[in-house]
Amino acid sequence: MLDPRGIYELDEQAVARLWPTPPEPGAGPVLLHAVAGFVDAGSAGEVAVDHLLGIGEVTRVVTFDVDQLLDYRSKRATMTFSTDRWSDYDEPHLVIDHVRDAEGTGFLLLHGAEPDVQWERVVAAVRDVVERLGVSLTVGFHGIPMGIPHTRPLSVTAHATRPELLGDHTSWFGTVKVPASLAALLELRLGRAEHDALGVTVHVPHYLAQSSYPPAAVVALEHVQRVTGLDLATSGLAEAVQEAKTEVERQVRDSEEVAAVVRALEEQYDAFARSVGRTSLLAESAPIPTADELGAEFERFLAQQSGD
Repeated sequence: MLDPRGIYELDEQAVARLWPTPPEPGAGPVLLHAVAGFVDAGSAGEVAVDHLLGIGEVTRVVTFDVDQLLDYRSKRATMTFSTDRWSDYDEPHLVIDHVRDAEGTGFLLLHGAEPDVQWERVVAAVRDVVERLGVSLTVGFHGIPMGIPHTRPLSVTAHATRPELLGDHTSWFGTVKVPASLAALLELRLGRAEHDALGVTVHVPHYLAQSSYPPAAVVALEHVQRVTGLDLATSGLAEAVQEAKTEVERQVRDSEEVAAVVRALEEQYDAFARSVGRTSLLAESAPIPTADELGAEFERFLAQQSGD
C-alpha cells in the first residue's frame, strides 16, 4: 500500500487553533462519518450531514485528493451551462470538518464522495487522523431499505467494534454477506487497531428508499446523540420531517395499491410487536429470510441505484 499521507492534507494551522494542547489518545473529539455513494435509503446520511454542517461553526481540517480516489466516468460530477458558457462545477470532495454542536462541543465529520479506489489507503489515512487527534469514538450512520411501514417507529441496526459500545441493543440480523462499503471497512479496520467504532443503520420503509425521508435522518442523529452525548439540534429538522410525513400520507391516500402495501406491513409489524421474545421484525406467520435472501435484497437495491 502506498503511503496514506500522500492522499490527504491536514491543515496544521486549524489543528493548532482547535487543539492548542494535543489531545491524549482516546480523549479527543468524536468522529462522525457518512460518505455518499453506497446504500443510503431515504437519504438518511445525506440529510443528516447537511443538517450537521448547519448547526454550528465549521472548520476544514482534512482534505483528501479526490483526483486520486474517484472514477469520474462512473461518478460524473455536475456542471452548469448558462446560455453560452460553462458557469459552475459541482466539484466532488472528501473531507473531514470540525463542527460545533448546539452547545459548542466540537466533533469531527467525515463526508463527501465514497472513493472508487484505494480504500485501504483511505482507511489508513483516516486512522492516522484518529490517532493524531486522539479521537475517542468513531460513529457512522446511513439508511437501508426494510419491509416496515412508515406509520410505525423506525428501528435501527447498530454494530460496533466492542459489544460494550452497543449496550442493550437487539440485533435484527444473524450472519449475512452484503456488498462492502468504505464505512464498513473503516469500522472493521479501526476495531482491529483497537480503536472504538460504532455504526447506526436506520431501517427505512422500502417504498421510500429512493426518496429523501428526513424522519430517518432524525432517528440516526438521535442514536448518535445517545452514544456520544452531543447535542445535534434535531429539532431543526422538525419542519422537514412534518413535510415528508404529510407528502407520504397524501401519496398513500391517492394510491390504493400503495395503501394496501402499507396495511399489510402494518399487520406484520403489529403481529411482531404482540409477540414475546422475538428478535425479528417479521410476524410469526412470515418466513424468516435466509442470509442469501437478505444479500440478494441488498444487491437488488444497489442495482436500482446504479440504474437511476
